[in-house]
Amino acid sequence: MYTIVFIINFTKMAVRFENKESLEREHKAVLLFCCIYDYTFEKLGDHDIDFKIYKDEKLVCYLEVKGRNKTIAEAYPLPIAIRKLHNLADKRTKGVILWDCLDGLIYADYTKLEGTIKVGGRSIPRKGAANDIELMAYYQKSEDLHEYKFK
Repeated sequence: MYTIVFIINFTKMAVRFENKESLEREHKAVLLFCCIYDYTFEKLGDHDIDFKIYKDEKLVCYLEVKGRNKTIAEAYPLPIAIRKLHNLADKRTKGVILWDCLDGLIYADYTKLEGTIKVGGRSIPRKGAANDIELMAYYQKSEDLHEYKFK
């Protein structure tokens, strides 16, 4: 009797669209966020939340960075995929979403935000993209969203 074992690498099934430029932008955004609060950070894996944030070597929160190719004034409503919110909730500790805008940062503890949920995303999906059109949350400007303009 023989046993046949199949090993499937699911990470190759998803096409990654983050390029060097977007990863550098994400890195600059987390550096600035950490400088504001005297935090340090650890980059997490490809299919995880973006960063763990630390203060004096103690975990402060998880951080998801979203690029926003608009100014802070034009950025609202702020979008994020529901799957990202679910991933933050699975961490069972504080989670922060940071939108990196052209002229600054917008960020908040995701549990304090109230928004609208609808299907959204890119109007023209990219070839091979599984998540370009999906269930999204959208947040209007509120007192729980903090804005930091670049100097």
